[in-house]
Amino acid sequence: QVQLVESGGGSVQAGGSLRLSCVFSGYTYSNYGLGWFRQAPGKEREGVAVINRDGTTTYALSVKGRFTTSQDNAQNILYLQMNSLKPEDSAMYYCAAYPRSRWFPGPGLNSENFDYWGQGTQVTVSS
Repeated sequence: QVQLVESGGGSVQAGGSLRLSCVFSGYTYSNYGLGWFRQAPGKEREGVAVINRDGTTTYALSVKGRFTTSQDNAQNILYLQMNSLKPEDSAMYYCAAYPRSRWFPGPGLNSENFDYWGQGTQVTVSS
């Protein structure tokens, strides 16, 4: 019953910004934490940002300082604000959920630790 739906992807020039959204349902925020992943064609799935149980966010080194997460819990929405985008940021972006009880402070940027996934939204950054 857990569902995650991403949106907000698109095409942008290098240096531009984009904000992705993930609407989640079927569970409460207290039971599951959320994170963002991405995967480019022919490459492995990569953890981007994971919100930990203590409220902090773990970012991949490649996006740290450029990407930030935020939430609208009343509307069950997770955001990923992406600034100073680079061509290497181009990928299909996914949001995913992990059970909060399993880790503290969080599961890390490991896709194997996440139980539910959205269908993804495409981000393309041109140079």
